[in-house]
Amino acid sequence: MTCGPAHPQHPELDRTLRRRGFLGVAVGATAAALLSPRAATAAPTTAAGAAGAAAPGADGRPGCRPLVPRGRLGIQLYTVRDQIQKLGFATVFKELERYGYDSVEFAGYTQGTGDLTLRQLRRLLREHGLRGIGSHVGYWSGDPDAYTFATQLEKVVDDAAALGLPHVGTAASPDRYGRTVDAWKRASEDFNTYGAAARARGLKFYQHNHQMEFGFAEDRPDVRLYDVLLAETDPELVYLEMDIYWAFAGKHRFSVRPDGTPAPFDPVDYVLAAPHRYPLFHVKDGEHDEASPDGYRMVDVGDGDIDYERFLGTVLKRHRGRADHHWLMERDDAVDPAANPAGSLTSARRSAAYLRGKR
Repeated sequence: MTCGPAHPQHPELDRTLRRRGFLGVAVGATAAALLSPRAATAAPTTAAGAAGAAAPGADGRPGCRPLVPRGRLGIQLYTVRDQIQKLGFATVFKELERYGYDSVEFAGYTQGTGDLTLRQLRRLLREHGLRGIGSHVGYWSGDPDAYTFATQLEKVVDDAAALGLPHVGTAASPDRYGRTVDAWKRASEDFNTYGAAARARGLKFYQHNHQMEFGFAEDRPDVRLYDVLLAETDPELVYLEMDIYWAFAGKHRFSVRPDGTPAPFDPVDYVLAAPHRYPLFHVKDGEHDEASPDGYRMVDVGDGDIDYERFLGTVLKRHRGRADHHWLMERDDAVDPAANPAGSLTSARRSAAYLRGKR
């Protein structure tokens, strides 16, 4: 997908990284049938190996073709939070427009920039040819005045509607009540409530995963908690934003049940089983790192071991580039000089170039 090898001085290394892929060919058995009537179709039951093998670029880099369809490339603004605080939204939006981004996802509407109205923020987006695609808001808080879905639901959905966002969601895990099956059923009912409130305002509510969602229930070690979430939430009210990096970290960490029995799964199969439930994706990359409990170390998109040519190619080929799929670049540690001395805007630029087929 690049115009040349990622490691021009070491073509053998480039070929090795391309072969890794980390997309398995089997999905672990789900406990969906044990959970609810929805479960029969909630979790994936077939592997994507055959589809992935046929995806363009799965065994090489054909060169200069964009991975992401035109109009679908976004960024989670958490990636460049330091520059927003330093330079302001207008300057950062100008840079993102120059890099070729089409949309942005918010992680707070002021980001330490002082007083800024939603109307002003919406105007800045329009001036720089950007679309607000979604927003991360807290799930719950012990503070009754906190800005979360649990404490200020109507304000949360009203603000998202005022900003013109089609989606509003949370990046919090559904473990508010614990990590048992019943606890996640209870959290799922919360999410159904938030989804109904969002739909009443013309929005879609979504949950963004980290790796722990793919762990197992404390009272049912044969049940993957992510499958509980899928089975117990209404598919017309609750949507998912797959963070692909964290899904692969979950695959690395939770491929074996607590009793030692294998439980492999392939993140892409969740998408293929229910594509309409995944309007948004976080596209972040990582290099395999056995010293990390997550199994990866974050890098710019295109520099890591996650085979995005295969993942995106599989989804786009199978579902013909669904108009409701948006691909949002993110790098959590882009603001950390020790992890990313080049800086967060450089990460945003380089990642966009890779996804647009410019490097």
